[in-house]
Amino acid sequence: MDTRTADELHVPQQKTSWMEFVKAHFRDYGMLLSLLVIMLFFQVVTDGTLLRPLNLTNLVLQNSYIVIMALGMLLVIVAGHIDLSVGSIVGFVGGLAAMMMVRWGFDPVTTTIACLIVGGLIGAAQGYWVAYFKVPSFIVTLAGMLVFKGLTLALLGGMSVGPFPVVFQRLSSGFIPEVFGGEGFNYTALFLGAASVAAIIYFSFRSRANQLKHAVETAPFGLFLFKNGLLAVLVVAFCYLMATYRGLPNVLVIMAVLIALYAFVTNRTTIGRRIYALGGNEKAAKLSGIKTERLTFLTFVNMGVLAGLAGLIFAARLNTATPKAGLGFELDVIAAVFIGGASATGGVGKVTGAVIGAFVMGVMNNGMSILGIGIDYQQVIKGLVLLAAVSLDVYNRKK
Repeated sequence: MDTRTADELHVPQQKTSWMEFVKAHFRDYGMLLSLLVIMLFFQVVTDGTLLRPLNLTNLVLQNSYIVIMALGMLLVIVAGHIDLSVGSIVGFVGGLAAMMMVRWGFDPVTTTIACLIVGGLIGAAQGYWVAYFKVPSFIVTLAGMLVFKGLTLALLGGMSVGPFPVVFQRLSSGFIPEVFGGEGFNYTALFLGAASVAAIIYFSFRSRANQLKHAVETAPFGLFLFKNGLLAVLVVAFCYLMATYRGLPNVLVIMAVLIALYAFVTNRTTIGRRIYALGGNEKAAKLSGIKTERLTFLTFVNMGVLAGLAGLIFAARLNTATPKAGLGFELDVIAAVFIGGASATGGVGKVTGAVIGAFVMGVMNNGMSILGIGIDYQQVIKGLVLLAAVSLDVYNRKK
């Protein structure tokens, strides 16, 4: 294996300025900047309420299920499809969990496993129609939305069912325990934050070295250091604020693990690259040997499992299952993915973008609620933000 560096091989290096690189990668940097600006705006207009530890905890809990579903929706949209049924699946799985634990006496572990399997089976049923019968995903999942809304009503008998066992509630409302014996300050949260920063920086440098080795365009070194330094400061500051309250919520750890897993799958695995190829040009992908039907089927199975997990987390947070649970979630999830830079035509989108898009929606919801803005105007503002994000994507592709 040739171990010579790019300089030894006389490969020309990129000499791109900060502004040129950011402009060329506006899709990647624009939404992160937008999130920071939105957070700063609401921090100022709410007199510092937005970034208080209690409100940050609520922000994480309120948006955890949206972020989790956005990871699955990203793959569906990148593959060139859509899933309108995720909100109804959330409600149905939450209702099933309530019936199993409260009415039928199942334990939380068995219930959780069964509900995730049910979510996967729902995704498989819908994915089968889309992949093998070539029925448009919009129609299939619209039908699924109606079907599972009805099944949720039938399952719960039109009533709320709860409360859940305390162990199950901790899925959403529990916190990572303090292991360093601190009182009034959760040192475990700060330690986990520092460890996360170290891991992020290590893998960032490793990825950059690999890109330079293969003469792939990379960010200017100054911009690279600035981005990672800013990220490190934000993560540590967030963990410090959380440490002054109750520490890191359990659901935040679940989110972090899933984000890391899906970032790895989309960036580093063959199946991830094939999903992008499928969304970019399905006919070309099929001619190149990719089993497009099976890949489409698997993206819907994955979406079903994540919607099931979101349903469990949402039910645990409310401590009850209601017939209206999950109402409108599909709109927030789809909006988060598009705001995060995914293309409506498929083949484009990143995990980090979907997560940032979810938090843009979450911060806007939270900030507007603190300011007392009515739900009617909140919907108007979110709709305009979604339209602006998609319009920007169309404009960039035309350029």
